[in-house]
Amino acid sequence: MSGVGVLDKAVVILAACVDGASLAELVDRTKLPRATAHRLAQALEIHRMLVRDTQGRWRPGPRLGELANAAPDVLLTAAEPLLSALRDATGESAQLYLRRADERICVAAAERASGLRDTVPVGSVLPMTAGSAAQILLAWEPPEAVMPLLPRCKFTGRTLAEVRRRGWAQSVAEREPGVASVSAPIRDRTGRVIASISISGPIERLGRRPGDRHAMAVVRAGQRLSGL
Repeated sequence: MSGVGVLDKAVVILAACVDGASLAELVDRTKLPRATAHRLAQALEIHRMLVRDTQGRWRPGPRLGELANAAPDVLLTAAEPLLSALRDATGESAQLYLRRADERICVAAAERASGLRDTVPVGSVLPMTAGSAAQILLAWEPPEAVMPLLPRCKFTGRTLAEVRRRGWAQSVAEREPGVASVSAPIRDRTGRVIASISISGPIERLGRRPGDRHAMAVVRAGQRLSGL
């Protein structure tokens, strides 16, 4: 709690309405007096932070989405200089991936300026069935989210268990012939994996065990972007 009473109560009201709430449910969930819960919910409704559904229950309103969309993406803003630093430290192209259903999207990248390199343009959509970044994005998911994909993956459940144990992943010619990569998790404040930070390049330079050389640098970069 912030110590600003009315603000703290308003936030509690918003959280209680995520799945919809009647006045009775608000009182039960927040433990606020009925008059207080009603007054705050009505005020939030006026500001479009809550709306009423067809059953008269309060739900999150459009103003919350408008404010969220207007805010800068903290992760992407912080990732740009870190990806450049990781590229410079390892000599390899660096990327940031987010999962979208059964795909992963490159949302930021810092490319090696010259020489043989693995180029993954921002906006590229890659499968969740191959590559070290895919391993990271799946390794900490619950079994029911992983099992339907595993038959199509070029890695196994044992691979994902090893990724969880050591905290990073590597792949060699898994996504694309001749390409190796190393990836590490980026976590939110609750510890949930929300993204993967990676480096990739030719096997000729990274070798057959790229994690031996670069895992620690990638892991440290992931740690610095975690908890934002």
